[in-house]
Amino acid sequence: IPLAAQAQQLQTCDKSEIAIDTRTGTKHFSVELALTPAQEEQGLMFRQQLAPDAGMLFVFDDTAIRTFWMRNTLIPLDMLFIASDGRIVDIHERAVPLSETVIPSCQPARAVLELNGGTVARLGIRIGDVVRYKSFGNAS
Repeated sequence: IPLAAQAQQLQTCDKSEIAIDTRTGTKHFSVELALTPAQEEQGLMFRQQLAPDAGMLFVFDDTAIRTFWMRNTLIPLDMLFIASDGRIVDIHERAVPLSETVIPSCQPARAVLELNGGTVARLGIRIGDVVRYKSFGNAS
């Protein structure tokens, strides 16, 4: 299927607010939730841009090594791999658009948060920082 045809069949996702507690304060994001297999498969594919405070959150039923790739993804992304308690256990910065290279988490993760490439560096987000969201039982 041509890219244009695929892009016309895009899934729409529910949105939610999350926060990340960093050493320099709490950062807030409006994220889309990848809740179905189709939404998880699509992720942020075909997007021309993403607002600076936007992202996509994938929450899985189990904790495991997570693998992502950038097929059909047009913008660079930072990927935050998150443990079941909300702690960031791994970060992959500036994933290359359109790359089919698999990006695995170095630690088992229950969730993955995708943000604009460069957000981690700009906001000083680090491994050990905490993502606050209801799925982690720590929403503020």
